[in-house]
Amino acid sequence: MWDRGGVDALDLLLHPVRLRIVNAMWGGHARTTSELCARLADVPKTTVYRHVGLLAGAGLLEVADERRVHGAVERRFRLNRERAAVDPDAGAAMSLDDHRHGFAAAVAALLAEFNAYLDREGADPAADLVSYKQFPLWLDDAERAALIEQIKALVRPLLAKPPTPGRSPVLLSTILFPTEAPPAPDDGEPSDPRADRWTGD
Repeated sequence: MWDRGGVDALDLLLHPVRLRIVNAMWGGHARTTSELCARLADVPKTTVYRHVGLLAGAGLLEVADERRVHGAVERRFRLNRERAAVDPDAGAAMSLDDHRHGFAAAVAALLAEFNAYLDREGADPAADLVSYKQFPLWLDDAERAALIEQIKALVRPLLAKPPTPGRSPVLLSTILFPTEAPPAPDDGEPSDPRADRWTGD
């Protein structure tokens, strides 16, 4: 069992199955492990039980209530959203290998969720407004920071919306990183004296 004081959210969340469990518990849901197994039907039940135990032992999942079912105790868990957030200092201290591992876990979780959606009876990407577009953007540092703040401003109020009969869960994933090395500083002088002269060739 994890020691709550010795394991942070980053260590736990860099795993695709645990990421999917956290996503499934978002929005105030309280679920039993059996319900999570049904939600993650493509994952072996023993795997779901093991990762629920790890998340609960570390405090990311809390027991909402429990009852006896056929002589066994059945627990319903809810997400501790404060514990399920990566501390900014921990995020800033991630190594390049940590980022490589984390990105692989996030993409693996995303791919598994998308395949589970496509395997669902009645899946209709057009009707469900499914999107996985990519937009190559040319931005300076200030524009990139402004874009991130605009996305946060749009998403934050939506994260607070509780599940209701008229709402269904939607997974939004943002990926943002430079695709080329930053340009060399421009000192105002062309690197080749012929670069600013039209030769007529």
